Formats: sequence, structure tokens, C-alpha cells
Amino acid sequence: MPGLDDVDRRIVRQLRANARIPNAALAKSVGLSPSACLRRVKLLEDRGVIRGYQAVVAEGDEDSVVAIVLITLEKQTGDYMRRFETAVREHPEIQECYLMAGEADYVLRAAAPSIAAYEVIHKDVLSCLPGVSRIHSSLAIRNVLAGRGRR
Repeated sequence: MPGLDDVDRRIVRQLRANARIPNAALAKSVGLSPSACLRRVKLLEDRGVIRGYQAVVAEGDEDSVVAIVLITLEKQTGDYMRRFETAVREHPEIQECYLMAGEADYVLRAAAPSIAAYEVIHKDVLSCLPGVSRIHSSLAIRNVLAGRGRR
């Protein structure tokens, strides 16, 4: 994170681990007064370093199948990529999508309540996305890092 000093980095690291940490506890952990810490957090938000906060929801019955999907497009042109990315945004079962450098053009994370439901996503969603020439799905067994704050 360029442009951040050590205190800013410690604040960001603490908030990644626990975004709900009380300001007094955050201030103590980074060596600032509560008011100075609050000002720093506000500046980090205003500068766009901290773009938001989110709840990490435990995976349960409704997300019992997680697929990591490698997508290769027919062509890697700007038009093909724009059409693909626009279409991906319309499908909530696709929870993450990364443009990649390497063998695959995109890596997706999709969730479904069952293997049969994932088959429907594969057949009716993924294979119908514009420009897709190859789909390689791997099914996750369990998330080893579940519940751990991001560092």
C-alpha cells in the first residue's frame, strides 16, 4: 500500500482482521489516542484506501458446494472481455470473478446448494456466458482459512 506510513499500515492490518474492533481498542493497538485514530481511519476512508466493510458469512447448507472455475475465452480482446464481465455481474451465484494472467483468462468462485444445482449453473449459466471456449471446474472440499480475518 504505497503512501501509507507504519501507523496507517497497522490500522489497516487490524481492521482487516476485525473491522468491528472498537475505536478505543484499535487506537491502543496501534499506539494512538482514540481521537487521532478516528481521524486516521476517516482519512484512510476518504482517500479510498478503506473502501468499505463487510460481513464474512459462514458457509452452511445454502452454500454447500463451492466451485473454483477456470474460464478461457475464445478471444482475449477488449470487446470479448467487456461482454463476459458484464454478463458475469448478472449472476449472483458467481460470487467472485478475477481477470487472470496465465493459463486461464478468468477464475470464478460459484456456490450452489448441491452438486445437482451446480450442474445447472454449469450448463445454464457458465456455458452460456459470451465468448467462453473452455470451462474447468474444481469442487472445494472445505475452506481451510474460514473464519480467519484477512491479513
